[in-house]
Amino acid sequence: MALLKFKRKKLWAQLAIFAAILGPGIITGSVDNDAGGITTYSIAGALYGYKLIWTLIPSFIVLVIIQEMNARMGIVTGKGLADLIRENAGVKVTFFIFIGLLIADIGNTTTEFAGVAGSMEVFGISKYIAVPIVAFAIWMLVVKGTYKIAEKIFLLFSVCLLTYIVSALMGKPHWTEIGQSITHPQLDMTPQSIALVIGLVGTTIAPWMQFYMQSSVIEKGLKMKNYKYVLIDIIIGCVATVVVAFFIIISCASTLHENGIIIEEAKDAAMALKPLAGALAGHVFAFGLFVASIFSATILPLATAFYVCEAFGFEAGIDKKWKEAPEFYVLYTGILVVSALIILIPNAPLITISLWTQVLNGMLLPVVLVCMILLVNNKKIMGTHVNKPVNNVIGWSAIVVLVALSVVLIIMSIFQ
Repeated sequence: MALLKFKRKKLWAQLAIFAAILGPGIITGSVDNDAGGITTYSIAGALYGYKLIWTLIPSFIVLVIIQEMNARMGIVTGKGLADLIRENAGVKVTFFIFIGLLIADIGNTTTEFAGVAGSMEVFGISKYIAVPIVAFAIWMLVVKGTYKIAEKIFLLFSVCLLTYIVSALMGKPHWTEIGQSITHPQLDMTPQSIALVIGLVGTTIAPWMQFYMQSSVIEKGLKMKNYKYVLIDIIIGCVATVVVAFFIIISCASTLHENGIIIEEAKDAAMALKPLAGALAGHVFAFGLFVASIFSATILPLATAFYVCEAFGFEAGIDKKWKEAPEFYVLYTGILVVSALIILIPNAPLITISLWTQVLNGMLLPVVLVCMILLVNNKKIMGTHVNKPVNNVIGWSAIVVLVALSVVLIIMSIFQ
């Protein structure tokens, strides 16, 4: 009896520790299903049906490996990825890498506000009302709030993304065809198909995620004694990411693709689902898009401000006051304002911005991954916690595949 009580106490103690550590992995994974991601998944399902679902399996494996590397580097070094890149690659190299990432992230944040505008239009609310209100609310949360408050709200948003499962099931998907697409992967060798695959990988494993993950681990003050709980947090986050992506693709594949409906953005998918799967399915899809857009519009500029300030030695962090980290808050505010203003421009090319931002993510990812893998294998930085061979094989393989796809896409685009 005494042994049983001891085991129960130990279990509750472990659960309490996990609850305290819970956050970085789940938030980083869930926020990846942003408006740009939902748009990319929706277009993949509408254009190709179930054909590209198989890409989620290698993406999941690579995502887990990369996120684990991030967390381990953050825990061991106590430094952000941007900080480590600057220290080991120099300021010039860091500057050019981060200019590309900053441009991509402004495009990403613009896409998030496009998601806010589109989802609210489904409910009859103008973007000229929705976007300024949401932008101001996000700014207040970060500038006036604390990391603990923000993290709780982010975890709630992560749970809300599971509404896409409901939307997908209402479309009555063909599970046999889904199984065949996974067991017999196919890829059309066309610029559109290759660009979409790069976009799918680029949105599932976005470059900015690596910086946010490492910064959030440091912000929480995690140590190697917490490692096993951090790993569980990462795996749960990666599973949630892929599950949501999976159901978005099949939601559009089982309804839009089967009826030959072409869409250009996630809002079109929500509108088109209404007559095909019922008004509730369309509203659920739009609600998921709204939640994902707010979630990512908060995290994306936050992650960007974090890693740019880290890279150039400025103070950064939600728990710091404006006076303590002025560069951090000015950059965060600037990205929010610029992105929101682009959305309010009449006839702005939002679809082009959204899709090519994801492709740019896919092209920038190998650069970030090369830096990461070189750093995590450096014994001077990581000591005994360097990568295992399997981590390196998967990491380098992902880089080779992404570079090869990017080169093929550029060559095919030139010749066509």
